[in-house]
Amino acid sequence: MFYNTNRLLITKINANTRKTEVLSLDVLGRIKSLMEKADWTEYKLAKESKLSQSTISNMFVRNTLPTIPTLENICDAFNISLSEFFLEDKEKSEQNQLISKFSQLNKEQKRLVIRLIENIK
Repeated sequence: MFYNTNRLLITKINANTRKTEVLSLDVLGRIKSLMEKADWTEYKLAKESKLSQSTISNMFVRNTLPTIPTLENICDAFNISLSEFFLEDKEKSEQNQLISKFSQLNKEQKRLVIRLIENIK
């Protein structure tokens, strides 16, 4: 089952400004990007996601969005969560930077950072 568009509009509330943002995500472009990074063909994606090859092919030929269950299978194949799939590149970069810095801290510093984060309102 597919939805008849290739872009997904997502409404997001900015936690800092409390303003609503509307984001547009090229879902098929994101899937293609993940396929290129993994050097996968449509056949490989179908096999790894446990979906039929026609399901994968139809997404790209008909230029339609996959259903949530189909997208979950695709995310499982790439070993990412749905939330990771929808993260913007800027957010991913910031999160990766934060994780990298956090991993370099000693035990006490990590504990302090966690306490600080828990106290931010």
